[in-house]
Amino acid sequence: MAPYCSQALRFEDAGGVPNNPHLPLIWWQGALQPDAGPAAFEARFAQNGWGRSWRNGIFDYPHFHTNNHEVLGIARGRVRVRLGGDTGTEVELTAGDVVLIPAGVGHQNLGASGDLLVVGAYPPGEEVDLVRDASGDEAARARIAAVPLPATDPLDGPDGELMRHWRVRP
Repeated sequence: MAPYCSQALRFEDAGGVPNNPHLPLIWWQGALQPDAGPAAFEARFAQNGWGRSWRNGIFDYPHFHTNNHEVLGIARGRVRVRLGGDTGTEVELTAGDVVLIPAGVGHQNLGASGDLLVVGAYPPGEEVDLVRDASGDEAARARIAAVPLPATDPLDGPDGELMRHWRVRP
């Protein structure tokens, strides 16, 4: 495993954004070199079984996914994001950072540099949905709870941080 810094963040249910009661978001600061570029993120994620990659930004409205987990790599620039919905945490992500977002955890772009480029990817599974509000939607919460754990960490494969933090659901 690489010598970068990681931290796990947990979020309470925020009403319209349910978050994930069992799995923390994992944030790796400096996971790749700031000048590594998008192809390096795509290759690293693919090497560890995370595919369907894309290049773009982060939506400027709170949203989450009920049927899959998502990894975001900041390939260029910086972005201030709110994680966990209205009651969550604001952080600044910079080039080289990676965020692993469990199903149900809200994320929103609050402002970014003009050169922001994000690479996203997903573990094998369903086509990814996009939900903005799940207030009173028990079916959405059930889908979040049913999303399987990935077989590998998007950065370090079967022995990565994901495996330590997400090993067993309580």
